[in-house]
Amino acid sequence: MENFEQLSRQYEPMIHKIISSLNIYKNKEDYFHTGVVGLWEAAEAFDPEKGDFTNYAYSYIKGQILNEMNRNNRLEERSVYPKEEYWEGVEEPNAEYPLELEFLMSYCEGLTEKETKWVIYTCVDFLSVRQIAQKENVSVSAVKQWRSSAKKKLKEQLIEVID
Repeated sequence: MENFEQLSRQYEPMIHKIISSLNIYKNKEDYFHTGVVGLWEAAEAFDPEKGDFTNYAYSYIKGQILNEMNRNNRLEERSVYPKEEYWEGVEEPNAEYPLELEFLMSYCEGLTEKETKWVIYTCVDFLSVRQIAQKENVSVSAVKQWRSSAKKKLKEQLIEVID
């Protein structure tokens, strides 16, 4: 393996030159990795009787990078990405209340006030544990306890409904 590391350091400028000559400006690291893998495959498959390794490695690496470019281009052509204007025109169906509060509160029966606060802050306001702690002026670990207790009680309620 030490021999290949030496080989890869020696041919690293060649791989960068191939990437540059193919005008690759996106995902250079991925193509460089493809080039290194190509170098390894070329070293494994090289037959010294057929010519110089440098020429063989150059052709092999460039071929592997071109194959990868073709795969990526086909994938990109098959994928549809709506333009930014599309997303501006899409309306959120429940923009005001992501989860209706009354529906959510029906699940909070049997929870303490603090556990209910955690459920509302998490499901309606989409706040993190840290944000809830700041808003309620309590420690993060306190909010984590609310969360743990609320989850446990909600899970028990769910099991009762299923049985």
